[in-house]
Amino acid sequence: MKLRRGALREALGLALLLLPPLLGPASAVEPISLGLAIAGAAASALTGFISYPRLYCYFRECCLQRHDRRVAAALEENLDKRLFGQHLVSKVVVKAVKGFLNNSNVKKPLTLSLHGWTGTGKNFVSKIVAESIYKRGLQSKYVHQFVATLHFPHAHNINHYKDQLQSWIRGNVSICPRSLFIFDEMDKMHAGLIDSIKPFLDYYEFLDGVSYRQAIFIFLSNAGAEKITEVALDFWRNGKRREDIQLQDMQNALSVSVFNNKNSGFWHSTLIDRNLIDYFVPFLPLEYKHVKMCVRVEIESRGYAVDEDILTRIADEMTYFPREERIYSDKGCKTVDAKLDYYYDF
Repeated sequence: MKLRRGALREALGLALLLLPPLLGPASAVEPISLGLAIAGAAASALTGFISYPRLYCYFRECCLQRHDRRVAAALEENLDKRLFGQHLVSKVVVKAVKGFLNNSNVKKPLTLSLHGWTGTGKNFVSKIVAESIYKRGLQSKYVHQFVATLHFPHAHNINHYKDQLQSWIRGNVSICPRSLFIFDEMDKMHAGLIDSIKPFLDYYEFLDGVSYRQAIFIFLSNAGAEKITEVALDFWRNGKRREDIQLQDMQNALSVSVFNNKNSGFWHSTLIDRNLIDYFVPFLPLEYKHVKMCVRVEIESRGYAVDEDILTRIADEMTYFPREERIYSDKGCKTVDAKLDYYYDF
């Protein structure tokens, strides 16, 4: 409200300055005419003032709305507070997004491929990235989500899907260069459809007069989850801390695993062998302690006092693997909401 009042005061002040040349001697003006003149001049001045981009974007959502430094700071803070058990993800995503936004001469769009089991936080991280860049997050008109089995369900319609998808990407990047595209279930997407995205991810300065270099693409997939778990288990069985796992311990194994997964559309596409994916981001399977963290945060977000007995009971009811060690949650934190509904009278 302070900004609105300040804008209005400046507009009215400008209107009063304009009155003498507009109206001439005050004695020649009827009261009602004077009121209309003031209102008209104020409206004209205010319209011009609101057309100033920063003020306009205060009232309405704009492309490139937030300063790049604010985006990076918000992203880092949100991941630190709201994401559990994913030290590699926090490090890689913050570094990748921050570096991309601060680079005034990027050569290609930023392309992140998030891999891991269901419930480990892939959708959650893409949501945080969207919220960090645009105030409305996933509801922003500059953020576009696709789910393979929902939006592209029929293989026989692949050519139609290709045309639609390419037109959608081209049209939205033309409107907003910093468009964000999120593709879920990439391992279930037809290889031909994946390859239809390839030109937009490449090192072209322009394609048909449009530059895609400021856009961000995020792919979500379960492909490679077995390899991620294998590395994590090796560390655990050798008495090493989970936090000691480094990206290089995962990166090569993960990219090879995804590339060689013949059940994945990735295997048949050219995105990997053309090195168009900038980062393969591994999501580690979540442990018992991480599930408890998810339960606690969800209870607090609903405005209820945390009951430690219920919190422990919910975490205990989750199923864990491998069967002997029972280290990792089968569904991560995905079913926490449903279990809370059962225990709390919401």
